Amino acid sequence: MNRIQQFAPPAVAGGTVAEVGMVIDRMRAYGSQWPPGDGVAVFNQVYLTVTEAIGGRIADGSFAEPDALATLDARFAEHYLRAVDTETAGGRPPDCWRPLFAYRRHPGVRPLQFALAGINAHIGHDLALAVVDTCQALDCAPEDLEDEFERVGDLLVMLEEEIREELMPGPDLLELADPLTHLAGVWSLERAREAAWAASRVLWRLRAVPPLAEEFRARMDAGVGLVGRFLLTPCR
Repeated sequence: MNRIQQFAPPAVAGGTVAEVGMVIDRMRAYGSQWPPGDGVAVFNQVYLTVTEAIGGRIADGSFAEPDALATLDARFAEHYLRAVDTETAGGRPPDCWRPLFAYRRHPGVRPLQFALAGINAHIGHDLALAVVDTCQALDCAPEDLEDEFERVGDLLVMLEEEIREELMPGPDLLELADPLTHLAGVWSLERAREAAWAASRVLWRLRAVPPLAEEFRARMDAGVGLVGRFLLTPCR
């Protein structure tokens, strides 16, 4: 018996994989509604690419624990989708997402900034919550999901490199003098991923004390939102 099966209740075959397909459909629907230059649309396309890649690898049997990985991926995406739905309904999304929604049509913010601000919000705040959600769904602890967490993180790092190459404007000789080069260079997905893993373990330990868990989450949310505002500093 593998480590996830020791904790998880019997699952309906393909159920969590189907959830990944549903969140992909929702992201595609969002993308069809927004103009290409919209900052949230930029991030949505980046995230859709990531989720499609993970979904494809789950479906083709690339992962040893497909249900656990699919559950983590779907719970992760739900936090972003919920933030979009809240903003669309006129509510207040988490602080980490508010800069992207506020600056989404700013003419001085470049596509790479929108992409990084969305990744910052999603990794810096949502990923830790998704790990806790997944642990509750599978009746396991964060340590039991470490392999799945690392596999998702490795794919995100690879895709982030491709995103930087695709969205970074200008020839190499001009990039050194471009303020965008400096903004993009100070944020690290790897460091954000490490912080998310540490935060998930803290939140898991605090789950028996909801007021403390919420205070920790709120402070994490505010800090990630501050970084997001910095990443969206107009560069032109």
